[in-house]
Amino acid sequence: MQRKCVLVVEDEQDIADLLMLHLADQNLDATWCRDGVQALQLLRSRTWDLVLLDLRLPGLDGLEITRRLRAQGSRVPILMLTAKTTELDRVLGLELGADDYVSKPFSVVEVMARVKALLRRVSMDAAPERAASRIVHGVLVVDETTRAVTLGTTNIELTAREFDLLTFFAQSPGRVFRRTQLLDQVWGTGHDGYEHTVNSHINRLRAKLQAAGAAEEYILTVWGVGYKFNDALASVDVA
Repeated sequence: MQRKCVLVVEDEQDIADLLMLHLADQNLDATWCRDGVQALQLLRSRTWDLVLLDLRLPGLDGLEITRRLRAQGSRVPILMLTAKTTELDRVLGLELGADDYVSKPFSVVEVMARVKALLRRVSMDAAPERAASRIVHGVLVVDETTRAVTLGTTNIELTAREFDLLTFFAQSPGRVFRRTQLLDQVWGTGHDGYEHTVNSHINRLRAKLQAAGAAEEYILTVWGVGYKFNDALASVDVA
């Protein structure tokens, strides 16, 4: 089986060395660079399965790298490495298309759990035997084959994580999910203390649906519990 290729973009050598060591322990083919310009060149030069991307870099910063990759249509999973004091940068990174983030100083065990979850999603998406479906709720159509979402005649551009989250909800209208359940099922592993990650993704998903013309909320808050797909809008057609 071909080894997964991971690019580590981190300008602090001690952090990079630690990540490279643990990625090698996972039998991953990891490459390291410390400069944003070099990172973008490497990302364009070959196919990667995952990018561990620091936000504060010489040359180009992580936000600009993310923006350019997504503008070019790249869907490579991006795990951002951020400082605890850069909440705004984390939000911007997720809005630009990053899939997940961890805050420095981080637990290497947690980082590896996130890496495994993102790579597992890549493998599932690439598997030819995976049964893709088309989910229809009224004018909302979620197509897993093309990973496209439309509301009526309007295409909605979602990040990979936003698409996975919407698909998960749309498959079970009316069922209430706690934030911890969503982290486990959509992100691939539980992350204590990261429930606000769910909140920010749902808020952006709601905003994009509203901007596309949604007259009602598709994802409802169940106070004190979690979230659910609005079953009043559900009319399921799965093909």
